[in-house]
Amino acid sequence: MCNMQTHGYITIPYDKNFDLPLTLFCGQAFRWKEVEDGWHGVAFSKPLTVKKSDNGLIFECSEEDFENIWRKYFDLDTDYGKLCETFSADEHLKTAVNEYPGIHILRQDTWEALCSFIISQNNNIPRICGIIDRLCAMFGDDLGNGDFSFPSPERLASLSAEDLAPLRSGFRAKYIIDAAVKCCDGTVDLKKLGTVSLEEARAELMQIKGVGPKVAECTLLYGAGRMQAFPIDVWVRRILDELYSDGLPDCIRDYEGIAQQYLFHWRRNL
Repeated sequence: MCNMQTHGYITIPYDKNFDLPLTLFCGQAFRWKEVEDGWHGVAFSKPLTVKKSDNGLIFECSEEDFENIWRKYFDLDTDYGKLCETFSADEHLKTAVNEYPGIHILRQDTWEALCSFIISQNNNIPRICGIIDRLCAMFGDDLGNGDFSFPSPERLASLSAEDLAPLRSGFRAKYIIDAAVKCCDGTVDLKKLGTVSLEEARAELMQIKGVGPKVAECTLLYGAGRMQAFPIDVWVRRILDELYSDGLPDCIRDYEGIAQQYLFHWRRNL
């Protein structure tokens, strides 16, 4: 799928089933920005710029980082074309995948996903991005060139909600601190979220103050790779009420989270 090149540049060919800007800006991640001829962000403490070219997408990274971080992060080994064909057995999903092909589920760091979706509660995307930018600049590691890592739970657990006041995160500050403390003291074990049952994983996360069903589902889908997780916000609730009052279609079984992302983006942009 990829053409390894020298000097830390790797090119992958364009694929209708992998639309990078659509994937980055469909509400599942908040640290990516458009730059000249491409996009720039940080994940797993690694900055990345991806640029457009006549031959495909150019990843400005080493082969090692591409294989060890970015291939999994962008879920490049999942056959989304096949999934879209399967989803198309349902008329509404067929419309969604035809209008917005190319969405991938980002496989993010579990802690970053949890903290990000705590911040996302009752919030809009520009404000979410601003809060997360300030959080990283204040408490993350300086990676150079204006990039910062996402602060670890250990770094935040030693702080108070008052210490987060410059973030302008409001009521969410106390939830961020509670999450950090519980992830550090063993109350919440993020490592087991990918292996226990979904019910157990949800219960694990909902021990954190301010983490309800939606934040738990988002954390499981985007941060723990649980593709059966199905976050329900106002848009998805409308979809369920209007189109799936008798239940979700069988064609999305085991991939409910991916189907949700297509439906969410489609319904939000009607």
